[in-house]
Amino acid sequence: MAEIKLRDITKKFGPNTALRGVDLTIEDGEFFVLLGQTGAGKTTTLRVIAGLERPDAGQVIIDGQDATAWNAAERDVALVLQQYSLYPRLTVRGNLEFPLKSRTQNFTADQIAERVSRVAETLQITPLLDRKVERLSGGEMQRVSIGRAIVREPRVFLMDEPLSALDANLRDVLRVELKKLHHDLGATFVFVTHDQVEAMSMGDKIGVLNKGKLVQVGTPDEIYTRPLNTFVARSVGTPPMNLIDGTITGNSAVLNAGGHALPLDNSIAAEGQPVRFGIRPEDVVIEANAPAKGRVFDVENHGVLKILAIDMDGALVHATVSAQMDVGIDDPIAFGWKPEKVLCFDPGTGHNLGLDRVQQEVV
Repeated sequence: MAEIKLRDITKKFGPNTALRGVDLTIEDGEFFVLLGQTGAGKTTTLRVIAGLERPDAGQVIIDGQDATAWNAAERDVALVLQQYSLYPRLTVRGNLEFPLKSRTQNFTADQIAERVSRVAETLQITPLLDRKVERLSGGEMQRVSIGRAIVREPRVFLMDEPLSALDANLRDVLRVELKKLHHDLGATFVFVTHDQVEAMSMGDKIGVLNKGKLVQVGTPDEIYTRPLNTFVARSVGTPPMNLIDGTITGNSAVLNAGGHALPLDNSIAAEGQPVRFGIRPEDVVIEANAPAKGRVFDVENHGVLKILAIDMDGALVHATVSAQMDVGIDDPIAFGWKPEKVLCFDPGTGHNLGLDRVQQEVV
């Protein structure tokens, strides 16, 4: 187990800057998720922690020691990749034993057998121990890949999108198993993903990366309910947060699209101020006498609920409603929102104006 600190990490590949002054603390025993799209810098961050990439500037600190110059073996981390990285000619048992037989290890045959047996039982792959890897399914191979990392008992587990190649049902199963594994081991996990569902369901903390910069770090609830800016707001939630331009007039948000006036907490922003209003689809309210009008542009049936796309004078607003609601495409519809759930963002910078007010009130 280990605490990891990145201090002002910058990493360049030729003319391209992959990481820009990243400052990050991952607590001992934490399940930390790095969330971002392709090219955001997630894998580079993981490789810097692993010692596979040397930063151009900054420090990597592991358990209070400057590990920047340490190689991967000295850092005692285990890396689990999307591509499994197993030896196809070996059995499952052979793959699990392999990292324990390196020259840097001094395990007896009995110790190796005990570790392999314990890991196989934990991951429910005991019946597969004598099967060749080439005869395994994708989910079984990923379990073996994770097992090969666990059997070493490293200080840190680094996982680079390990579930992305699996089908949706298997991803759901392994998400639960990885969380249970983390709980049982009590180890530090750093998990990289572009999937916001994985990030929200698995992480104790989430770090949102964008173009090499760490935009925000927080619990899933903090990232979801108090995003620092519109980028973070749109990075989590399905569908993502609605962003609608307008202005503050009295206790109302006057929307540019259609000129509709919706109730607003008047403590959020100043009178007459141009604002980009943010509202989650589940906080959009469908009511017959609601102030905003539109037409149903699309209906997605998700079984227990429906997601409506409402055309409001050319602006689309998404609303999550009960699956029992009888609604169809082109139906006229009236809607409002929960005023206490509205966030206000600066239209130019995308910054969450409400966070400034909270900080001022704390001071």
